[in-house]
Amino acid sequence: MSESEPESGAAMMVTALNVPRNAKYGFSLAALVTVGLVALFVVPGTARPTYLYGALAFVMLVSLGGLLTALFTAVSAVKLARSSP
Repeated sequence: MSESEPESGAAMMVTALNVPRNAKYGFSLAALVTVGLVALFVVPGTARPTYLYGALAFVMLVSLGGLLTALFTAVSAVKLARSSP
C-alpha cells in the first residue's frame, strides 16, 4: 500500500488483532503436532501407500493451523476488547 492511501478498516482490524503473528504461531504449532503424530503412528510401520498418509498429514496441518489461528485471534480480540475503555 502506498503512503498516500489510508488503510482500510479490514486492514486495520487485521493489524490490531495480530493476525499474521497468530497465523505464524498457529501453523508452526500445527506443523509440530502433525510431524509428531506422523512420527508416532505412521513411521513405525504402514501397510497402505505413503501418499495417502502424506495427504492426511497435509489436511491435518491445514485444518489444525486454521483452527489454532482462529483461536489465537479470538484471544487477541478478547484482550483488545478488555483493554479498550
